[in-house]
Amino acid sequence: MLWSFLAVVFSGWLYVDAAYRGPQWQRWVFKPLTLLLLLGLAWQAPLFSLMGWLVVAGLIASLLGDALLLLSTERALYAIGAFFLSCLLYTASFAGAISFAPHWPVAICLLILAGLLLTLIWSRLELMRWPVLTFVAMLILMAWLGFERYLAVPNDASFGLMVATTLLLLAHILWLVSHYRRRFPADRALTAACYFIGHFMMVRTLYY
Repeated sequence: MLWSFLAVVFSGWLYVDAAYRGPQWQRWVFKPLTLLLLLGLAWQAPLFSLMGWLVVAGLIASLLGDALLLLSTERALYAIGAFFLSCLLYTASFAGAISFAPHWPVAICLLILAGLLLTLIWSRLELMRWPVLTFVAMLILMAWLGFERYLAVPNDASFGLMVATTLLLLAHILWLVSHYRRRFPADRALTAACYFIGHFMMVRTLYY
């Protein structure tokens, strides 16, 4: 696992560096490569179970969404659909293990965050309004259930899961703001860092 972990870190760092200062070919190479290395890391998990298959499927869906965005920004609808599927698969991988006793302050904070995001980008979405709204709802649900899992069972695996879902939520929020509202300094690098660490933490939960 050590060499696989180092390969993921090195590849992800090269992509984040390229996202910050180029060159573009480096972004084309190392984003899919990092996700493929994460897939390999997931395959090495001991006691591979249904959760493992769902995480692998979620990674593949994310890889498809990234490929669509790299090929053409006009395919954003299909990319958002792939990212939605990835979040749905990730949520399905751990939601069944939650003894549901909702902590509403967490849900309310996440809903406020979603409301602020949609207020910021709504006027720029045009025909993408309902797909993006659905995707944001899925992100909020995934992050909320990640928090619920940790609050119900506060162990290392649940903490990693909470970090993973939070970082993936943050990564997609940064991407939506950058894509639909306004670019800002280091937006691609920040998005990529949250994105890769979030996926890595999700894969890491398979090792507990």
